[in-house]
Amino acid sequence: MISIRPLLAVAVPILAALAVLLLDKREKLRDAVSPLAAIAMFAIVASMAPTVLAGGTIDLRLFEILPGIDFAFRVDALGMVFATVSSLLWVAASIYSIGYMRHLNEHAQTRFFACFAASLAAAAGGAFAANLFTLVIFYEALSLVTYPLVYHHEDEEAWAGSRKYLVYLMGASKSVLLAALALTYQIAGSLDFVAGGLLARVDSSASLLTVVYFCYLFGFAKAAVMPMHAWLPAAMVAPTPVSALLHAVAVVKMGVFCVLRVVFHVFGVGLVGGLGLGIATAYVVSFTILMASIYALTRDDLKARLAYSTVSQLSYIVLGAVLLSPVAMVGGIIHIAAHAFSKITLFFCAGSIYCASGKRNISDMAGIGRRLPWTMGAFFVGSLSMIGVPPAAGFISKWYLALGSAQAGETPFLIVLLVSSILNAAYFLPVSYAAFFGTEAQESPATVREIPMLTIPLVATAILSVAMGIFPDYFIALAERVVR
Repeated sequence: MISIRPLLAVAVPILAALAVLLLDKREKLRDAVSPLAAIAMFAIVASMAPTVLAGGTIDLRLFEILPGIDFAFRVDALGMVFATVSSLLWVAASIYSIGYMRHLNEHAQTRFFACFAASLAAAAGGAFAANLFTLVIFYEALSLVTYPLVYHHEDEEAWAGSRKYLVYLMGASKSVLLAALALTYQIAGSLDFVAGGLLARVDSSASLLTVVYFCYLFGFAKAAVMPMHAWLPAAMVAPTPVSALLHAVAVVKMGVFCVLRVVFHVFGVGLVGGLGLGIATAYVVSFTILMASIYALTRDDLKARLAYSTVSQLSYIVLGAVLLSPVAMVGGIIHIAAHAFSKITLFFCAGSIYCASGKRNISDMAGIGRRLPWTMGAFFVGSLSMIGVPPAAGFISKWYLALGSAQAGETPFLIVLLVSSILNAAYFLPVSYAAFFGTEAQESPATVREIPMLTIPLVATAILSVAMGIFPDYFIALAERVVR
């Protein structure tokens, strides 16, 4: 089916970014642009869901770059998972961002909201890319438009964090990722995504294909597979809404989405298994899962702890894909949504705590739950999802991952999942316990209270996390379409 809707989904946030710039001096109108654009974008994405769920695709070819390389869009099941999550969460994030930026009277708000909207355009373009060329264009665009968000505070710490952010992401893409693209085109004569794998159809040496595969795995540095993860904690210098964007809505999800595209539609499950790349990758990401969790345990800064948690959780998604059993692959795909709903809740809560009390460190948050009950209640719900406790969304994805590990006969990775869940509990539950049952510091100001424009979005995303755990059918259906 040919339709202009994929292009509209990309165009809406671009137009929103331009409108924000034009309305620089009219703050109320400027701030209204993002929520309205987010709702419009989500409506466009949702309108394509019935076609995809019925097994169809939506295509739009714009122009040819080189023989076998088009700038084109294709809406399929995997793209719909990413696009649904990013467009839906933009609605909540846009409202939260307005409350956060106003409360702290942040500078450069016009630049902030324009770049925020542009980043959603890049995410939508990546979700609906029909080939590697289009995907990488939007992948690179996302790095560039989020860079000003990371250095937003423009102090020494922000410049240092933003430099690391750009060096890791652009350095990886300009070296190993570019090499992978060139080798893929040389081998296959095309960069299109193909059911069963583009490279599964070609005759090439196993060693060359292995090199290409690992160039993709580490070239897509947004996936934060160790050792390509250091940019992510460094980017925590950004305002909290940006951290939520980085960790839940767009940036890291673009990274793991790209890796899943490579596994499913560039190499294909059969070729990945035949070359033994699945098991090799599973050991790499298992190391990332466990080590990042251990790092998280040692961090007192709440955002830093959440950042290392993200590094760990992203590798769950890759692990599910490379285990190559249908159930595990479904688990990995739906963990994109489960992690997004839960992690954005946790970052929203961190921002709410900071705006209300000025506190960043967990050791200073004893008793704060009695002053911020909605915020810390939502934090507890998000924590349970990250641990994998029902009925939250994380339970569904982890259940599928565990069953998939058993189905694949890979007991070591089942143990990794269990140990990592224990580590999740070890670094999340003490935060909630101290907040509700700890003794509050005497010098804590009496003015600490909930901020409605922050509390409402974070409660909404916490509800989404539970709702997905109870009604996961939509994401499971899309995931099953991908692995079928």
